[in-house]
Amino acid sequence: MRAYIFIRTRPGTSEEVVRRIRSKVKGVIQADSIYGRFDAVVLVEAPDLESINELVYKVIGRDPDIVHTETSIVLSET
Repeated sequence: MRAYIFIRTRPGTSEEVVRRIRSKVKGVIQADSIYGRFDAVVLVEAPDLESINELVYKVIGRDPDIVHTETSIVLSET
Protein backbone atom coordinates (compact mmCIF):
# COMPACT_ATOMS: atom_id res chain seq x y z
CA MET A 1 0.00 0.00 0.00
CA ARG A 2 1.28 3.45 -0.94
CA ALA A 3 0.40 6.95 0.21
CA TYR A 4 1.41 10.50 -0.60
CA ILE A 5 1.94 12.70 2.45
CA PHE A 6 1.72 16.42 1.76
CA ILE A 7 3.48 18.51 4.40
CA ARG A 8 3.47 22.14 5.48
CA THR A 9 6.52 23.15 7.50
CA ARG A 10 7.66 26.14 9.48
CA PRO A 11 9.15 28.78 7.18
CA GLY A 12 12.62 27.92 5.94
CA THR A 13 12.68 24.36 7.27
CA SER A 14 11.36 22.23 4.41
CA GLU A 15 14.80 21.06 3.21
CA GLU A 16 15.77 19.99 6.75
CA VAL A 17 12.44 18.21 7.25
CA VAL A 18 12.85 16.29 3.99
CA ARG A 19 16.40 15.24 4.95
CA ARG A 20 15.22 13.99 8.34
CA ILE A 21 12.33 12.07 6.80
CA ARG A 22 14.62 10.43 4.22
CA SER A 23 17.04 9.30 6.91
CA LYS A 24 14.62 8.31 9.71
CA VAL A 25 11.40 7.03 8.15
CA LYS A 26 11.30 3.43 6.98
CA GLY A 27 9.27 2.89 3.82
CA VAL A 28 10.00 6.23 2.15
CA ILE A 29 10.15 5.81 -1.61
CA GLN A 30 10.64 9.49 -2.39
CA ALA A 31 10.69 12.75 -0.41
CA ASP A 32 10.98 16.18 -1.98
CA SER A 33 10.81 19.81 -0.97
CA ILE A 34 8.31 21.51 -3.29
CA TYR A 35 6.92 24.93 -4.11
CA GLY A 36 3.19 25.58 -3.86
CA ARG A 37 0.42 24.97 -1.35
CA PHE A 38 2.61 22.47 0.51
CA ASP A 39 6.31 22.61 1.36
CA ALA A 40 7.13 18.92 0.91
CA VAL A 41 5.68 15.73 -0.47
CA VAL A 42 6.60 12.21 0.62
CA LEU A 43 5.70 8.93 -1.04
CA VAL A 44 5.67 6.01 1.40
CA GLU A 45 5.01 2.32 1.09
CA ALA A 46 3.77 0.15 3.94
CA PRO A 47 2.07 -3.24 4.27
CA ASP A 48 -1.27 -1.84 5.45
CA LEU A 49 -3.26 1.23 6.44
CA GLU A 50 -2.35 0.87 10.12
CA SER A 51 1.35 1.05 9.25
CA ILE A 52 0.80 4.20 7.19
CA ASN A 53 -1.16 5.66 10.10
CA GLU A 54 1.78 4.99 12.42
CA LEU A 55 4.23 6.59 9.97
CA VAL A 56 2.12 9.72 9.70
CA TYR A 57 1.20 10.23 13.35
CA LYS A 58 4.01 8.64 15.33
CA VAL A 59 7.03 9.45 13.16
CA ILE A 60 6.43 12.24 10.63
CA GLY A 61 3.88 14.19 12.67
CA ARG A 62 6.22 14.43 15.64
CA ASP A 63 8.78 16.49 13.77
CA PRO A 64 8.79 19.91 15.49
CA ASP A 65 9.07 21.76 12.17
CA ILE A 66 5.99 20.15 10.63
CA VAL A 67 2.88 22.30 10.95
CA HIS A 68 0.31 20.23 9.00
CA THR A 69 0.04 17.01 6.99
CA GLU A 70 -2.49 15.65 4.51
CA THR A 71 -2.35 12.04 3.41
CA SER A 72 -3.69 10.63 0.15
CA ILE A 73 -3.89 6.85 -0.17
CA VAL A 74 -3.02 5.42 -3.58
CA LEU A 75 -6.01 3.43 -4.88
CA SER A 76 -4.29 1.50 -7.66
CA GLU A 77 -0.63 0.96 -8.32
CA THR A 78 0.56 0.61 -11.89
